[in-house]
Amino acid sequence: MPLALLALAVGAFGIGTTEFVIMGLLPEVAADFGVSIPTSGLLVTGYALGVVAGAPLMTALGTKISRKRMLMLLMGLFVVGNLLSALAPSFGAMLAGRIVASLAHGAFFGIGSVVAAELVAPHKKAGAIALMFTGLTVANVVGVPGGTFIGQSIGWRTTFAVVAALGVVGLAGVAKLVPDMPRPEGVRLRDEVAAFRNAQVLLAMAMTVLGFGGVFAAITYIAPMMTEAAGFADSSVTWLLVLFGLGMVGGNLLGGRYADRHLMPLLYVTLGALGVVLALFTVTAHHKFLAAVSIVLIGALGFATVPPLQKRVLDQAKGAPTLASAVNIGAFNLGNALAAWLGGLVISAGFGLTAPNWVGALLAVSALALAVLSAALERREGRRTQAAPVPRAPERAVQPAVH
Repeated sequence: MPLALLALAVGAFGIGTTEFVIMGLLPEVAADFGVSIPTSGLLVTGYALGVVAGAPLMTALGTKISRKRMLMLLMGLFVVGNLLSALAPSFGAMLAGRIVASLAHGAFFGIGSVVAAELVAPHKKAGAIALMFTGLTVANVVGVPGGTFIGQSIGWRTTFAVVAALGVVGLAGVAKLVPDMPRPEGVRLRDEVAAFRNAQVLLAMAMTVLGFGGVFAAITYIAPMMTEAAGFADSSVTWLLVLFGLGMVGGNLLGGRYADRHLMPLLYVTLGALGVVLALFTVTAHHKFLAAVSIVLIGALGFATVPPLQKRVLDQAKGAPTLASAVNIGAFNLGNALAAWLGGLVISAGFGLTAPNWVGALLAVSALALAVLSAALERREGRRTQAAPVPRAPERAVQPAVH
């Protein structure tokens, strides 16, 4: 394993921690600034929207410099954003710090995916991408519960200061371990943008939005669902989220192992199974043990799609994958925001706390349908290419032999 992948994973760990830890600290932040819980929820929404906007923006701004230097600048921006959050004198300043940190998120994972894939042999690309994303999944097992504990015990500002320190470690790791990898000669921003004219790139991104949206339709409302429907104590929600994180780690590693050899079959299985588990979650959510098992499976099946979908975008974008890779990271967050909104709609409509699971199931099945469509279009294009006549070289006139 190249040590550079470890540096990328450390950066991913810090980013994953700052993205999700705020959910466990909203009451403390709201009380400190004297705002309501719904208002403090803007710290979650603002971060997600910042990722969606920042992914293409920061990647486009970085087209003139090497990928290593851009990764270092992004980690520096991440550190600044978290320090702003830790020192924020007002809620508005806290929100600004969250948005600054979020601008680094999509571009770091997008450019990092390209770098990770180039560090290994072609048949190991998905595994390398998965190893980097392991930092994000481990953050949900260690970083988020740990950061929540620190924030509740010492103060939420300390949590964000610790996350900023993690960013410094990630920055140092990238500077020391990631080789200098200049952009390919001749690839310009217009070439990166041209990748979005490829239907397969757009289909992969749509699968990302819908598939990952299916996961967060359920997980966004996991706390009230588990306490009111399953009967768990409030204190148990943290451990249920740890189970979700463990499922994410296992699914991510599974996806990285098989995506290089069986990418599309892996997507069929994981998206189809995710739809089934989410549909069953409307029933299993009322039983403690079955609910816990379902949460692990949702995390595993959801994150098993991450390496194949990210690799699919890299493969289809071909010679100019950086912008497409970064935008696909934004698509994950767009799926989060879309699913949370749809889940809230069905709860507000009076369908009950488990209704978002049906929304998630429909989103996952829709992603599966797009995967089938994508494969069908690819086969049709392959047949068309094979059937195309091969241009023959012009025949030379035979010169008479001279005796």
